[in-house]
Amino acid sequence: PTEDRFKKIPMDRYDEVWKKISGKKGGFFDKDTEDTYKRRGRDMISKITKNPGPIAKKAVKIKESLPYYWLSEEENIILCGKVDWLEYFSDTDSIHIIDFKTGSSQEENGSLQLPIYLLLVTNTQKRTVSKASYWFLSRHAEPKEQKLPNEQDAYEQVLEVARKIKTIRQLMKYSCPKHGCRACKPMERIMKGEGEYISVDEYNTDVYVLPLGTKKDEDQSVVL
Repeated sequence: PTEDRFKKIPMDRYDEVWKKISGKKGGFFDKDTEDTYKRRGRDMISKITKNPGPIAKKAVKIKESLPYYWLSEEENIILCGKVDWLEYFSDTDSIHIIDFKTGSSQEENGSLQLPIYLLLVTNTQKRTVSKASYWFLSRHAEPKEQKLPNEQDAYEQVLEVARKIKTIRQLMKYSCPKHGCRACKPMERIMKGEGEYISVDEYNTDVYVLPLGTKKDEDQSVVL
């Protein structure tokens, strides 16, 4: 409930959650690196605490821990994923999708993030999506509105990629069209034995950690 949202101090919550990903569980190989990232996270939490904006307003929570729906039942394709925040507009009975950005990278043109979010939210709860925003927590005091994709266009874009993924998984033929990209390189390093196995996560997925690469790689995201 909105009135209970800040009963527990956000910074205290942050410190509690951080314990779960401290050390190698969060990809940290030394205390100095971990402290640096933790400070950056605390700075972001501090900004939200001082200016909560939509976080202090009404929100919608989807009941499933991992929302999903049949993107194509005929082709046995399910779309699933989590959305950071859904602000509720009572005057229009609609939803505002908010995605928190902890790194410095802008979304690339052609990114499927908003199309996927639009489809997920539209098909896993009853209200219309009327707005979408990115909130770059390290730079901006409030969310920045993004253009909502057309729902039919979003469906066609996501389904096209989903079909390709399904075919690749069926054929077991994994070939990066860019001959090595940001998505493939960590997996390639793990296959080469550079990764250290940590555990199995809540979705029964193997978790590995990799030593940091270049400074550019380090700045791409923040562990939160």
